[in-house]
Amino acid sequence: MNDTPPAERHYIAIADDEARSLSLERDSCPAPGPGEVLIRVAFAGINRADLLQRRGLYPPPADASPILGLEVAGTVLACGEGVRGWAPGDPVCALTHGGGYADVAVAPAGQCLPVPAGYSLAEAAALPEALLTLWHNLFQRCGLKAGEKVLIHGGASGVGTLAVAVAAALGATVYSTAGSADKCRRIEALGATRAFNYREEDFEAALEAAGEKAAMDVILDMVGGDYVQKNLNVAAPEGRIVSIAFIRGPKAELNLAPLLLKRLTLTGSTLRAQSFAQKARMVEELREAVYPVLDSGAVRPVIDSEFPLADAAAAHERMQSGEHMGKILLAVP
Repeated sequence: MNDTPPAERHYIAIADDEARSLSLERDSCPAPGPGEVLIRVAFAGINRADLLQRRGLYPPPADASPILGLEVAGTVLACGEGVRGWAPGDPVCALTHGGGYADVAVAPAGQCLPVPAGYSLAEAAALPEALLTLWHNLFQRCGLKAGEKVLIHGGASGVGTLAVAVAAALGATVYSTAGSADKCRRIEALGATRAFNYREEDFEAALEAAGEKAAMDVILDMVGGDYVQKNLNVAAPEGRIVSIAFIRGPKAELNLAPLLLKRLTLTGSTLRAQSFAQKARMVEELREAVYPVLDSGAVRPVIDSEFPLADAAAAHERMQSGEHMGKILLAVP
């Protein structure tokens, strides 16, 4: 493979039409600035935030690339001034500051991660956004510890599948929710003690029937809506609940008595709004605490499907359908 930066890059652009159509375009290849790494992209991850940005509902920060794409895996092409620990030719996966839907992308060096031992570049592309999200919310914000019980909603998503596997590998007892019996079976194979099919059973009633009434130490919620009250009900005393998305909507009518009576913590976060320094700290902690289980092969991401870069719209349709299990990727020729 030629590791010389090309003169041009190909990227996915959003049209200014009613459908917000996607098309493959090209422009000049970016150069890495100080503290940045230029990456020849092999795979880019699809995230729900991309779908929202495409619709104009999640605008990128002013200093970010307007091009879609928050995570990539590939090979280092060049390093900007002051970069240490990376060199051209190194395999890498990275959380970008936008611009991942392209054959060449720039990432802050502090948001770059090594490809775990034995991982393909496709598997590595499924890591950055999910790893940083689960680490920040389950471990930094909620302080999840070995021996605690954690409920992970959206267990079939890219974040959910990896969160289930990592939490279980680090010693937590994991429960989860998903939308089919097959997805629940596969989530249990990742390490969950029990996964509940929300189309057929109420997770609050099911937990109580399993002897786990008001027993969840940590809850990761990406659903919102009516789940918010149920989360308050199933949380253990001193429980911590963190919201990262609101698939069922951001509004709910609540009885907040459990918040007081059980001394609960209700919090939330988004990853993109956090500073480069905060994300770099997450990367450092991940490399120390989580990479040993990745390198050992004990945890591997679930890949749902791969689409050619030019078919990004079809990849978005796959995510929007809700039928996927694990990560959807764009393969870059």
